[in-house]
Amino acid sequence: MLESVFESPEAARDSIIYNYHHGFSGFAARLTESQAKKLSDRPDVFSVASNQKLALHTTRAYDYLGLSPILPKGLLHESDMGSELVIGFLDSGIWPEARAFNDEGLGPIPKHWKGECVAGTRFDPAKHCNRKLVGAKYFLGGVHEKNPGVELSGSDFMSARAISSHGTISSSVAASSFVPNASYKGLAPGLMRGAAPKARIAMYKVGWVIEPYGAAMADFVKAFDEAIKDGVDVLSISIGGDAPPFRPLNAVEQDLHIGSFHAVTKGIPVIASAGNGGPEAYSISNVAPWLFTVGATSIDRTYYVDLTFGNNMTMMAQSLYIGEGLFAELVYVEDWVHDTSDLKGKVALTFAKNDEDVTGVDDKLGCKAVIIARSSDYLTDVFVDSSSSIAVDYEVGTKILQYIRSSSSPTVSMSVGKTFVGRPKSTTVAGFSCRGPSAQSPAILKPDIVAPGVLLLAADINDTLRSDKGQSDFSITQGTSVSAPLVAGIVVLLKALHPDWSPAALKSAIMTTAWKTDPFGEPMFAEGLPRKLPDPFDYGAGLVNPERAKDPGLVYDMNLDDYIFYFCASGYNDTAITVLTGKPTKCSYPLPSVLDVNYPAITIPELDGEVTVTRTVTNVGPVDSVYRAVVEAPEGVKIAVEPETLVFNSSTKKIGFKVRVTTSHKSDTGYFFGSFTWTDGTRNVVIPLSVRTRVSML
Repeated sequence: MLESVFESPEAARDSIIYNYHHGFSGFAARLTESQAKKLSDRPDVFSVASNQKLALHTTRAYDYLGLSPILPKGLLHESDMGSELVIGFLDSGIWPEARAFNDEGLGPIPKHWKGECVAGTRFDPAKHCNRKLVGAKYFLGGVHEKNPGVELSGSDFMSARAISSHGTISSSVAASSFVPNASYKGLAPGLMRGAAPKARIAMYKVGWVIEPYGAAMADFVKAFDEAIKDGVDVLSISIGGDAPPFRPLNAVEQDLHIGSFHAVTKGIPVIASAGNGGPEAYSISNVAPWLFTVGATSIDRTYYVDLTFGNNMTMMAQSLYIGEGLFAELVYVEDWVHDTSDLKGKVALTFAKNDEDVTGVDDKLGCKAVIIARSSDYLTDVFVDSSSSIAVDYEVGTKILQYIRSSSSPTVSMSVGKTFVGRPKSTTVAGFSCRGPSAQSPAILKPDIVAPGVLLLAADINDTLRSDKGQSDFSITQGTSVSAPLVAGIVVLLKALHPDWSPAALKSAIMTTAWKTDPFGEPMFAEGLPRKLPDPFDYGAGLVNPERAKDPGLVYDMNLDDYIFYFCASGYNDTAITVLTGKPTKCSYPLPSVLDVNYPAITIPELDGEVTVTRTVTNVGPVDSVYRAVVEAPEGVKIAVEPETLVFNSSTKKIGFKVRVTTSHKSDTGYFFGSFTWTDGTRNVVIPLSVRTRVSML
């Protein structure tokens, strides 16, 4: 084809820049205008376009997930970017002046919204609320009670205004308006937006900057209650304890479970962070089955500097460096914790253990910058808190040390900080992202899903009345506190498209359509020691796939009766269930099995021989649909499905089925993993299987 516009086949081959053959058939080539015109006139050519210069998007996470406003069709446009829905945040407050919360281009406040903005310290509703920030309340009663005699006004604003960045970050990740020319001091430059750029925001300030008790149960309960009354459509809760293994629920998390349960039964999805205490097993937070619990992954973007050493050795190293570059003497510090050397004006190299807290190493050493060598799975923990920390892995650190020891006057020069987007950077489940299984309810898979939450750009506070130097309107941050609101924004878009879907249906749609690879088809990895391919306790059902989730075909739905079933199966007494649910309840005996809770995952923590699990699916796709079962069985486990085919029509919208699980293992095992899929040939409704054999000694 290309040869038809060139003088020779050799000239045609020399013009080629790229060939495209995975997503579509095509190529990129160097062409003159006349050659491009001649090529476009061919009947077998669909389109010829120029190589336009594209701006980097600071909200790379959404383009990475395929959620782009520049596409003519897709979830963003079909949902009107969430314009008629309100996301509520139980968090540390908000910085209303942030450009992320401008209301340019937004229509009237949705008619169903009944909330308000409450005045307080440095918060004037008439000035600070608009068609984007439609609600702002704060809750102090419980905190006052837990901190008797402490003057709270000296440590925080007595209003919905934030003194901590947390709430501003989370709300901007979910629903920032379009903000051009955003960056963190030159890094991650471009257009910033939230997952649901037109969604409205309501902030419920429940977290306070005060020791020892910055949050109180009574305030959480009240905030949930107010949010339900106000008419929020989705709730984002980036709060929860970093759990050591096997610990019971702490007071805050217990309250989140109670308050969130009532929100969910009122039709309000509650998206919660998985916690940042990974990668140990059983570290997961927010484990209630009605919560949508989100872990964190990286994306295909990182930040780096070029290092050039006195022997002309060059390398890239990860850093959030925002200076103009430097040249300095290079020294090795063996023990940075106890070192007392005068390192002013120098760059130091040091090594750190993987579990070592390296926050503030550069301040401790008093040097221009510090190169910290660590396992590659823990590099982001090195530099995310400091712009003068440079992260390298152990192997690179060893090469640098060899250079230092071989030179009488070792030096290093460092470039300005740069932003890198695209492959070959692999997607990983972050080392800090908490892992399952849940110690409290091991038959309920947690986390449910993972989403981008590593080194994302978000809005931040910028208080001109404070003395902080070098402040920015934006920050680069990470944590499951970032990935959870990102998913909350996606849930808003799906709910706008499917207003009749329950919270459980929305969660099921996202879980059953999740990617098991990165969006480019490359393997994901789970950070830890050692790095490995992720399993369901690392990433739940997988990486959120917004466009697929809008048409899942089937959903595993749950309503109040299903949650009562869970409470009974978990051993709650009848009175407690009645009080919690408001529905008179008498559990049947023997108690039902928690394995039969209609969750979009099958997790069997103690399989001894054989067990049969039941599930029910609801058709939300074409009325007349036929699905067949496809099983990828865990190692040493046999799976039998009855029936093997599901036939839906106008009178049959729900069908129950049984899954018989048999183990051939004769001794106790760890977990083995597989998957179970219903497919109609177009839609694949996939849930993870996790099975552990436990042989009875009786």
